[in-house]
Amino acid sequence: MRTALRVNARGLVVGTLTSFAVMAAVVVLLVVTSFNDMATHANALDDARSRETTRGALDTFRQQLGLTLNDYAAWDDAAINIYSRPNMFWVISNYGEMSKDSDLFDITMVIDRSGDAVLSYKDGVPVSMPVASFFDPSLQTLIERAENPAPGEAPEASGFVRTKAGIAAIGVALVRMKDGSIDVPPADYKYLIFARHLTAEKITNLSETYVVQGMALADTDAAAANFVAISNADGEVLGKLVWTSRRPGDASYSQIWPRVLAAMSIVGVFFALLFSVGWIAIRKLRSAERRAWLMSLQDRLSGLWNRSGLFGKLDDLIEEASVTKSDVLLMYLDLDGFKGVNDSYGHGTGDKLIRGVAVGLRQLSPADAVIGRIGGDEFAIALCADDAAQTASDLGDIIQRFFAEPLLIDDHVAVVGCSIGYAISRAGVTARDELVRFADLAMYRAKEAGKGRTIAYDATMEEERQLQKELERDLQKAIEADELTVAYQPLVRARDSEVVGFEALARWNRKGHGPVRPDVFISVAETSGLIHALGRQIMRQAFTQAAKWPEKRISINISPAQFRDPGFVHTVAGMLTESGMDARLVSLEMTEGYLVHNTARARETIARLKALGVKIVLDDFGAGFSSIGYLRQFGFDRLKIDRTLITALDDGHRAKEMLQATVALARSLEIPVTAEGIEREDQAVMLRLFGCDEFQGYYFGRPVSAAEIEEALDASSGKPMELSAEA
Repeated sequence: MRTALRVNARGLVVGTLTSFAVMAAVVVLLVVTSFNDMATHANALDDARSRETTRGALDTFRQQLGLTLNDYAAWDDAAINIYSRPNMFWVISNYGEMSKDSDLFDITMVIDRSGDAVLSYKDGVPVSMPVASFFDPSLQTLIERAENPAPGEAPEASGFVRTKAGIAAIGVALVRMKDGSIDVPPADYKYLIFARHLTAEKITNLSETYVVQGMALADTDAAAANFVAISNADGEVLGKLVWTSRRPGDASYSQIWPRVLAAMSIVGVFFALLFSVGWIAIRKLRSAERRAWLMSLQDRLSGLWNRSGLFGKLDDLIEEASVTKSDVLLMYLDLDGFKGVNDSYGHGTGDKLIRGVAVGLRQLSPADAVIGRIGGDEFAIALCADDAAQTASDLGDIIQRFFAEPLLIDDHVAVVGCSIGYAISRAGVTARDELVRFADLAMYRAKEAGKGRTIAYDATMEEERQLQKELERDLQKAIEADELTVAYQPLVRARDSEVVGFEALARWNRKGHGPVRPDVFISVAETSGLIHALGRQIMRQAFTQAAKWPEKRISINISPAQFRDPGFVHTVAGMLTESGMDARLVSLEMTEGYLVHNTARARETIARLKALGVKIVLDDFGAGFSSIGYLRQFGFDRLKIDRTLITALDDGHRAKEMLQATVALARSLEIPVTAEGIEREDQAVMLRLFGCDEFQGYYFGRPVSAAEIEEALDASSGKPMELSAEA
């Protein structure tokens, strides 16, 4: 009986202890579960608040743009300067230039009823930005809403839209008086468009203002636990505004376990200390070895991979692509105008430019791209991509936009361009050496095509490169054999059409091929370095022949490469003496491009040439920068209006007003004006009325040989020389 009682008592105690243990476990489990449920609920509440706050932030972002748009569109001055008394200067000042550094909008456009842009500005700078291609189709929905507002609503609409620059809040509003009236027919209505991009900076500001942690813009297919979709007017989801959950419940929950974590930490400290001592020593040795290896593969000036490092990485990419079946893209970049920066500002500035370009390429290229400097001003970018052609196109556009802006280096402003060629190794099939050669060929094609562009390699470049080399070889032989000739196009006085001079034009009849266009062989001469010899030969012929034509001016085009030659002024002086040509009758024509990149040297060279007695003519005015500052600074003896301004006369009053203003500008600076490219009598009459004092063009005479000019001079017998005009 007692034994049974002890057993029952032990069982009772064990059962009781077990029960208490189970109860304690259940209680602990319930407490832990309760805390977990509380934490989960707190997290859910906080996420819901953040979601509503984020949605409100987006609405406020759009509404701010709408309110700003209303202020600018419903504006009496705007209606007057756009409809009643069109004033483009007012529109640019109050709409276009206001987009610079504005927190409220970064794109301003004024469009007509047909959707064509009357004004396009981005960040305070005029841009060519077709509405249909820059914005997604939902913009048309907003335009239609603004055109057909509901009764009692303003002719305005706003929403979100995808642009080529990202996602933006956009608003469309009819330009009208403050009271809503408008006194022009609907066909003449103009609409104001403001766009405000959701940039990283603006999203950061929203995050800080609305106290939503880690707010960022994500793609539509990006996985995200917390997001608010951004949709356009057509209901298409453009992206997501995501944020990082603060998870306050988890923070509270974690406070329960600090001692547990401390205990676990103490357990591992001892072993961690023993392990770390040996590990640190090994890592230091490995780190030193890796630094030495990396330094041997890096370019010291730019910090990028050097040629060896780039080629090694390129081999790795090709090997990887052969396994993953992705493509390897190799882009070769050459800076246009880098030599001019070195010549003008010194090699120290040139080195800083190289470092600046390196930093820019790192920022613009994908994170996994391999970037190298392979020569003085040549760079390369290599990466694996599923759609390498599209990647090359997109990255090329980004880089070209980067180089389109002037670069500030210390106190100097450097304007350089970039020629890009690229080649693709499909699934890693093309070996490294071939890929490098293809990209190099494409880069040189980009330079030959006019620089500042991105060109893909194709198989015809091999053959064309060979033809180019043959053309260079034949041109060199022709120059050495003195086979190039000069044709002369008359320059006539505007008031009486008397021939007062000639422009010397180079001609080449290639043996076995026939005549070669001047723009072709002169371009070859400039890229191959033959331009100096070619220029001397043409100048010698022109001076020698023109010296026989009394009181007839001779005008010669000068390549920027010739102008950069330190011995160019000495060459001109020698040829004047050799030919007996009167320096006062010689005009050297140059374009604005060299002035932009080499202001100081250009000023010095022009002064030395004018000291010889020759005249300096600014050619193609109106086709480039057309800066009044250059006209004042360099003291040109004559200005030659580009033929594009002449042909534009057929486009209407705006072109006429622009041309008339250009001539008036030159006349106000007491610079005589020559108009070239005149092909019709009505053009000559109009330009004479505008104030041009000299003409050139097929209407007055096509280029002729020296023999024809001498024959005409003999026939004139002291009378004003006349050449038959050809329409």
